Amino acid sequence: MIERIAVLGGGAWGTALALTAARAGRQVSLWARDAETVAAINQRAENPRYLPGVTLAPRIAATHDQAAIANAEAIVLAVPAQQVRDVAAMMAGRLSRGVPVIIAAKGIERRSGMRLSEVLADTLPQAEPAVLSGPSFAADVARGLPTAVTIAAREEGMALELCHAIRSASFRPYAETDITGVEIGGAVKNVLAIAAGVVVGAGLGASAQAALTARGFAELRRFGEACGARPETLMGLSGLGDVVLTCSSPQSRNFSFGRAIGEGGAGRAPQALVEGVATAAVLRELARKVGVDMPISEAVAAVLDGTTGVKEAVESLMNRPLRREAN
Repeated sequence: MIERIAVLGGGAWGTALALTAARAGRQVSLWARDAETVAAINQRAENPRYLPGVTLAPRIAATHDQAAIANAEAIVLAVPAQQVRDVAAMMAGRLSRGVPVIIAAKGIERRSGMRLSEVLADTLPQAEPAVLSGPSFAADVARGLPTAVTIAAREEGMALELCHAIRSASFRPYAETDITGVEIGGAVKNVLAIAAGVVVGAGLGASAQAALTARGFAELRRFGEACGARPETLMGLSGLGDVVLTCSSPQSRNFSFGRAIGEGGAGRAPQALVEGVATAAVLRELARKVGVDMPISEAVAAVLDGTTGVKEAVESLMNRPLRREAN
């Protein structure tokens, strides 16, 4: 039984997952770079910068000390996707072989085109990789609202053990062994959420938003299957479930970023916090590499890099050759 968990990342998502592990009865170390965050958690049992008003459990001890990793029986890596490599490298001399590392970020590494579990294997080969993904917002999880996610590991027994380690009355993880499928669902949905936000911001209507969500999921499914993901995984929480959530809610940074673009402005959130921005261009290249048609994702990448405008991107999508919907 896993009793000691270290969560790396003092933002909203890392803090929410630390609280979830504490609710499950685990002893939790929460590593954060920000001194004010560490002090607030330890002195006031709150993370006012990222989760104001949420009281944290006394089982959570915040720290700057990377040595806290050495005593953990499982690690949750809750930093932005583009920081996974650097934080994993930080753990290299401190992590024992076989300790599970749960990647809670959603994205594709921009510089290498690797999925995050591949980045972990490249940087921290002694770790046992796992991935947590699914329809979940940090604020909902922190407040104890009912949430279901997927945890994938190479072996079903490990996935189930990790599920038990962080399960609580309001947080239900499902075990999976399709790491590829779970990762692809989480990464691609961020790009689709930007597109959905653009549609809403541009005032194109609910019908267009629904059509984009459905056709966007068709892209995700095609790409996932071409990369070896199982169809049932893509239809599950970490695929379709996450697409439905993030393509419809302003709580999603990606959706809100896209909405601001659709309204004619720039995305208001810092781009480093909008995972779909970094993922869009590399997803376009990977889709071309495996020969998968992803017109919505291509349009998002083109809008973000300034090679096309919103109006032109919509016209291009609407004027594509007619085809069977199943394709």
